[in-house]
Amino acid sequence: MVRWSGPQVWDAKSIGSTDDWVVQLSDHEIDELHVAVQASKQLDKPLSSLTRGDFAFKQLGDRLLVLKNDVLNGKGFTLLRGLPSSQWSDEELIIAYWGIGLWIGDPVSQNAKAHLLGHVIDQRAVNSGDTRIYQTNQAQPFHSDSCDIVGLLCLRAALEGGESAIASSAAIHNQLLDTNPNALEQLYGTFQCDRYGEIPEGKLPYYTVQVFNNIDEQLVCCGMDPDIRSAQRLNDVERLTTDQLSALDQFQTTARKLSLRMSLKRGDIQLLNNLVAVHAREQFVDYEDPDKRRYLVRLWLSSAEGRRLPEFLRERWGNIDVGSIRGGIKVPGATPVVYLDPNQ
Repeated sequence: MVRWSGPQVWDAKSIGSTDDWVVQLSDHEIDELHVAVQASKQLDKPLSSLTRGDFAFKQLGDRLLVLKNDVLNGKGFTLLRGLPSSQWSDEELIIAYWGIGLWIGDPVSQNAKAHLLGHVIDQRAVNSGDTRIYQTNQAQPFHSDSCDIVGLLCLRAALEGGESAIASSAAIHNQLLDTNPNALEQLYGTFQCDRYGEIPEGKLPYYTVQVFNNIDEQLVCCGMDPDIRSAQRLNDVERLTTDQLSALDQFQTTARKLSLRMSLKRGDIQLLNNLVAVHAREQFVDYEDPDKRRYLVRLWLSSAEGRRLPEFLRERWGNIDVGSIRGGIKVPGATPVVYLDPNQ
C-alpha cells in the first residue's frame, strides 16, 4: 500500500504550532463583502437564487480562489476569520457566507428535504435511528460528508465544549501503515452505510463504501464510520466482523491522536476537503436560552476541480463526474431550498 506525502499529510504537532491555516480578512475585503451583502438584500431574491455573479468580488475573489486551491490541492482545510461578528446580524453573516461559498463551489442538498443550508443546532432531538447526531449535543466521531467540500459558519458557540476537530486522512493512513497494517487492509475493504431513511428512488436503505481508496495515485477517503456502524440496525446488512470493528476503532483512535482542534467563534468560517480530511465535534453543554445556544450553519459544496472518485460513490452521490455538480443527498420529489430559519 502506498505511503502518502505532500501538504495533505499533517498532524496537530506539525501544523498546530503555526497559524498559516487561519486567514484573516482585510478591511478592504470586508468592505467588498458588505457592499455585496447589502446589494443582495436589496434584490429581494431568495438566497438560493443568488449566484456568484451577485457577489462580484475583486480583491476578495482573488484571495478566495487561492484558498480554494489550497483546500482542494494543498493541506485540505482553512479557517476564514474577520467577519464583523458584533456589527452584522445573523442574516448578514449567512448571506456573506453564501457568497463566499459560491466562490468555492456549488451548494448541494444535505438531507431528504433538499436543504442547501444546514442548521447545526441542538434541537433536543432523541438519538433514534433516523436522528442525526448534529441535531443533538452529543460528540460526533470523525467522519466525512457526501460532498467535495464542507463549510461551517459559526453564529454562536456553546456554553462549554463543542470544539471542532479535524484530521488528515493521509496522516491517519500512514500511521496505520506503520502501526497496524492489518487494520489498514480492512479499511480498503467494503462496508455498508446507513442512508437514515433518505433513500433515492429504486435504491436500498444502505449503500457500499471503502474507507480508503487510491484513485489515479490520489487518496480518496470515505470516512463514513458513523453511518457504517448505524447500518447494523438494518436487516439485510452483513454483520461487521471483529476485524472490521477493530479497524474502525483504530481509525477513530488514530484520528483523535493526530487531530487539530479549534474553537470556532462567531463569524468564523471553516472549509474542509472531505476527500482528504475528516472532522469531528466534541460534546457540549449549551445555554438554556434558545437564543444563546450553539449554532453553526453548514454548506456542502461540489467542486468542478475536485479529484476523480471511486465508482461506488455514484450510488451515494448520484453523479461523480469531474467538472460537474456532484454529491449531496437526492430523494424523489425534493426541490433544493434555502431556509434562514432553523425551524423550517
